Amino acid sequence: MSVRIIIGAQWGDEGKGKIVDMLSDNVSWVARYQGGANAGHTLKIEGRTFVLHLVPSGIFHPHVHCVIGNGTVIDPGALIEEINAIKELGVEVDGRMTVSETAHVILKYHKVLDHARERYKGDQKIGTTGRGIGPAYVHKTARMGIRMMDLLDPEILREKIYTNVDDINAILATLSHAPISDADDILQEALDWGEQLRPYLADAGKMLYTAWKKGENVLLEGAQGSLLDVDHGTYPFVTSSSPTSGGACIGSGLPPTSITHVMGIAKAYCTRVGNGPFPTELFGETGDRIREIGHEFGATTGRPRRCGWIDLVALAYAVRINGINELAITKLDVLDSFDEIKLCTAYKLDGAQTADFPMRLADFDRIEPVYATLPGWQQSTRECTTNEDVPVNMAGFIKFIEGYLEVPVRILSTGPGRNETLVVGDLA
Repeated sequence: MSVRIIIGAQWGDEGKGKIVDMLSDNVSWVARYQGGANAGHTLKIEGRTFVLHLVPSGIFHPHVHCVIGNGTVIDPGALIEEINAIKELGVEVDGRMTVSETAHVILKYHKVLDHARERYKGDQKIGTTGRGIGPAYVHKTARMGIRMMDLLDPEILREKIYTNVDDINAILATLSHAPISDADDILQEALDWGEQLRPYLADAGKMLYTAWKKGENVLLEGAQGSLLDVDHGTYPFVTSSSPTSGGACIGSGLPPTSITHVMGIAKAYCTRVGNGPFPTELFGETGDRIREIGHEFGATTGRPRRCGWIDLVALAYAVRINGINELAITKLDVLDSFDEIKLCTAYKLDGAQTADFPMRLADFDRIEPVYATLPGWQQSTRECTTNEDVPVNMAGFIKFIEGYLEVPVRILSTGPGRNETLVVGDLA
């Protein structure tokens, strides 16, 4: 019996979807515990590419029951579209997926407010996807949120929507934005969504708890990455929820005592989307080369990702705040042609060397990364299927990471396909 959390150990886009899909072979439940449709988990199965935004990555395994947990914020229209698209692929969804009745809802006015605030901030904008994620979480914490169960109660829903529209219109006026004038249409659309999603709504936390107590294997899947955590990330350039392991318990309803494994997923290099600190970012030919080889463009937005060398200082921080006890390193094949590979092992800050990840935003402007340089393996790794296939220099790269972080690497990913994965340790 295991309850394994899959953690993005960088700034997101680490390849969590592929790893969850792979590990779903041996579990009965896969639950998404935070974030919204701003996430995009890309899977390549039998030569076909699938991008999931809300539905957990275990959906393509017929024996797996998928859960969208209470910690998520759900755009019901986007979820319905995604469910229908999956069904069109011949994948059974009904009876295999549960949506937490206490998950919060994203409505049109959240998206309007998201865009208005970003435009108003100008050069100081966060770089959100504009999908209303942040405003929905604001409403949740301000106790103004609408939950999925409310979509089934016309009277409660009407009262909440009209109250929220009045409040948001007051904010929009200060941002020189036109008011929202279609509250009736928003209400009717939400009621329609509720009827379509009614069969999926249930007490998801209780279902997961019961499965755990029965000894069934569970995977908890996050979106984004640890360094975007609202408490532990590079604030304010963060997401509005907790992608860290603590957020997994809150967002699923499972207790901390249920967790047996915390797997951190990290690329063999590093990327970031949007604004905010990125100590190892590469400007110029090398960064462009990584981006082109790695196809580093957002699965949800299509935005080009900022690219840089792997940052072990930041990874060590992610290990600490999550309790990561196993690692998966992805996209190793992207570095196949490099003659040398760098790993950031420390920062220089105001002339002093440190291995601490800063909490003060202004410190990042003065950071100079300190690198170790290893020889590249300069051969294709796409066909690695056994430990003997792993190039000597790639094995040295992995050993260096394990030694620095004091955490074993269990999975190596050398391509987007299911078969382009090598398990190098015990995955009990």
